[in-house]
Amino acid sequence: MKSLKQPDDDALISPEEAARFLSLGIGYLAKLRMSGGGPRYVKLSRRVFYRKCDLRAWVNARVIANTSQQTAAARGGVA
Repeated sequence: MKSLKQPDDDALISPEEAARFLSLGIGYLAKLRMSGGGPRYVKLSRRVFYRKCDLRAWVNARVIANTSQQTAAARGGVA
């Protein structure tokens, strides 16, 4: 029988926890949700949650080697 426990990366965390994880303000994270430029999130009824795997993917899409190498994501677009 399979375990019902989810891996840590798939566990749902609150916007406050996500903001701490990313070292961003909770208000800025909310702004990113509204503008469409932030990490993927899960909406259950009126509540918003994040998965750490989505937060890591969002950060990894913004890694650049130097200032002349900017991706669309680093300029504010969607990766």
